[in-house]
Amino acid sequence: MTDLSFSHFCNWLKFRHLVLIDTLGRTRNMHLAAQQMNLSQPAISKMLKEIEHLLGFALFERQPRSMPPTALGEQVVRYAQVALNDARNFVDQIGSLREGGHGHLKVGGIFAATAVALPDAIVQIKQRWPLLSIEVVEQTSDHLMAMLDEKILHLAVARFTDEAQRQRFDFQPLAPEPFCFVVNHHHPLAEVGAVTLQQLLEWPWILYPKGTPIRGRMERAFAEAGVAVPRNTIDTISMQTFLKVLQGGPMIGMLPQAMVEPHLHSGVLRTLETPLHLAPQDYGILTRKGEPLVGPALEFAEILMADARKARERLEATR
Repeated sequence: MTDLSFSHFCNWLKFRHLVLIDTLGRTRNMHLAAQQMNLSQPAISKMLKEIEHLLGFALFERQPRSMPPTALGEQVVRYAQVALNDARNFVDQIGSLREGGHGHLKVGGIFAATAVALPDAIVQIKQRWPLLSIEVVEQTSDHLMAMLDEKILHLAVARFTDEAQRQRFDFQPLAPEPFCFVVNHHHPLAEVGAVTLQQLLEWPWILYPKGTPIRGRMERAFAEAGVAVPRNTIDTISMQTFLKVLQGGPMIGMLPQAMVEPHLHSGVLRTLETPLHLAPQDYGILTRKGEPLVGPALEFAEILMADARKARERLEATR
């Protein structure tokens, strides 16, 4: 069949077809897909042929040892994954509501957001809806947007890392995300005042991994200062590792101000005065374009916005 109408697609395609497409997309193997779906291999093969006949093109290549998706098949696999994630969210919500709960909310946040903005908002929404089930994912902005795109998250608190992302997501700014350079209070640079670029390069650094947006910003800061990125580094995305290593050894780290604020107040960490400059970048609420938030997700976003507004008012009052 080559002329596929929307009504015929809706009348014919079933969730078991989506499960098959998703399973084959993950396993790339007919035998493994049959095992995971608890069906016979001939039954799987017949169902796949029916789907391909409906769509009018092959979804997977038939290779001796593997079945990778075709170019068009990649799009269908992605649709199946998004549709199934959406269905899982629906089932979770209904299951929670039937058991007397208030539904399920899954949010993602970058590290600056999970330090302050998300915890404060979670406390407030739990006071309003004690039985609301909340799941929090901490990741980089790029990872969070991928999860948002796949409907794994209801919303994310992150920032754009590429202008093209504005075409797929709506953004409501909350606050700037300033970074600072820190060492522990025993570090030889902790009390020297302004440090030079050469002094910075003499010590090991703990950094975000290569390819992450924050690492890219830091590399640009070094390039603008006319020096190479330090070679003696530890790369990690784990905040716990970041803080433990910083406190335990003579390392230099670049972290969001919100993450290190408590450790600066306690005196465990100290900020460095450096010639490197990283302009603060706003983080905010990211949602799928054209899909307005509803229910707990909408209420959670409104709490985040109200908290950000109050924080700006307090800051302006102290100036």
